[in-house]
Amino acid sequence: MRYTLLGADGRLYRSGVKGQWGGHRGARIYGRLDCPSALRAIARGGYVQYRVFFASEVTAMAAGYRPCGSCCADRYQAWLAAGPATPGLRSSAG
Repeated sequence: MRYTLLGADGRLYRSGVKGQWGGHRGARIYGRLDCPSALRAIARGGYVQYRVFFASEVTAMAAGYRPCGSCCADRYQAWLAAGPATPGLRSSAG
C-alpha cells in the first residue's frame, strides 16, 4: 500500500510506510493520529480535506507545523515558551 506524506520541504511524496503523525494543512498543526480534538473535527465532517501526514515529528516541525495543544500539550507549552518564530520551529522539543 502507498501513502501520501508531507516532507520537511512541505512537498507531498508517496511512501510505502504509513505516517506516524497527522496534521492540519490550514492551521499548520501536527499531532497524534489518535488526537481527540482531530477525531472530533473529522467526525463533524470537517478537517479531512486539510489533513496531512508525516513520517515523524521532526519532519512535521521542519515543515513548519506546531504541536497540537490537545494531544501534545507538553510540546505545545514548550513551543509557546520559546517565543515568536516560524510556526513549527519555535521549539526543538519532541
